[in-house]
Amino acid sequence: MMKSLLPSLGPASRGFTRPLALRHFHRTAPAYLPRRRNFFSSNVFLMPDGSLPPSRNLPASNGTGTAKGKAATDTKISNEARSAQNKRKPSLKNSLHRVAIVAQKGVPSKTPTSIDTADGSSTISAICVAESFDMDAVASILAQHNFKLDPDATGFEPTEVVHARGLNHGDIFVFPSGTVVTWALPSNIVNTLATQYLLPAAESPFVADKEVEDLDYVEDPEQEQSRVSGDVVVLGTRREAEAGDRMDTTLAKIAFSSGLARSTKLAVLESSLTRYLESTRYIPDQLSRGLQSPLSRDLILQKTGELLNLRSQLNHYNDLTDALPDIFWDSEEKLETYYAKIGKALDVGVRIKTLNDKMTYAQEVVSVAQDVLNISEKNSSEAHSTRLEWIIIILISIEVCFELRRLYMEKYDVFQEELLAELRKITASPPSSQVNSGGK
Repeated sequence: MMKSLLPSLGPASRGFTRPLALRHFHRTAPAYLPRRRNFFSSNVFLMPDGSLPPSRNLPASNGTGTAKGKAATDTKISNEARSAQNKRKPSLKNSLHRVAIVAQKGVPSKTPTSIDTADGSSTISAICVAESFDMDAVASILAQHNFKLDPDATGFEPTEVVHARGLNHGDIFVFPSGTVVTWALPSNIVNTLATQYLLPAAESPFVADKEVEDLDYVEDPEQEQSRVSGDVVVLGTRREAEAGDRMDTTLAKIAFSSGLARSTKLAVLESSLTRYLESTRYIPDQLSRGLQSPLSRDLILQKTGELLNLRSQLNHYNDLTDALPDIFWDSEEKLETYYAKIGKALDVGVRIKTLNDKMTYAQEVVSVAQDVLNISEKNSSEAHSTRLEWIIIILISIEVCFELRRLYMEKYDVFQEELLAELRKITASPPSSQVNSGGK
């Protein structure tokens, strides 16, 4: 009966003694089968791992047992692959996303111990210690410490970036924004270089409030283009490995370093704004309770100046908000791509927008405090004017009273004088009886 169902395969099918198992996309009686986790499909070719379920294994040949061994091997391999796939990988503590979140919260990121090596051979370190650097002084300091300046002849001006290379082939990039980015250098050397050696060239340094960001990088000698893969910067060093030309690798490092320096400088502004908001967080609470102005005029002017300084550093004095810094205008297009990739990985655009929104809120708080202070001073001035008016009215009333008393006293004094005059007349004239007696 089974042979009648098989197609005619010619002479090749005459030696076939084992019937083929029929496979259907849907089972005819699913209610009588046990419930399985992969119940959504009964077709063995649609299984997630591509293996046969235990209940659907093909019957093995009685002669060799090859099908049974193959099914067991496939099942074992699929189970191992599934277990390896389901095994949760540990999260990277130094991911780009984590660096961006830490920088956005304004908390200085610490160098993770899980990815650091003793020599820092696979680490990109960025540290911002000042508002700006005197680039001529930076080049002079690095030359005095026997660093080779611009070793690959990239052609960038010292006012744009200063590139130096040490004896251990570690690269140092110093940017005018007050940031130092190093490749393949230990963290202690990076900290000493930025906070001690380059400090004389720093303008408005803030070593105590410095920001540090670390990333991992690897070199891929099979790729010519560099990229950002997940949480790692991948440098394409194919040209360097084949021809010994390090120009492309150095240019890629400058592009990635510029983007990382931008993120680190942005983290400094985020930390400064966080401290500013902490110093003014009590203002809305006091205003909500209907108290008087929580700030004096001098303090309002100080807070307004601090906020304007932060906003100017973000939008005017630095290249933080520019889509492409001036350093890459005359460079290759791929450098712009590298710069955009590292900025996107670090969420620089989102952080700039969030920072501007926070500054707008802080400006509204100061403006409301200024308005409340003006209203309070106006009310105080009106109250003072009212008090002066009442004082004047009282003084005028007192003056009127005195004037009435004077008039009354003057009238009373005239009556007394008339009475005294009458009395004098009476006393001066002799009585009439005495006059008559004297006449007789």
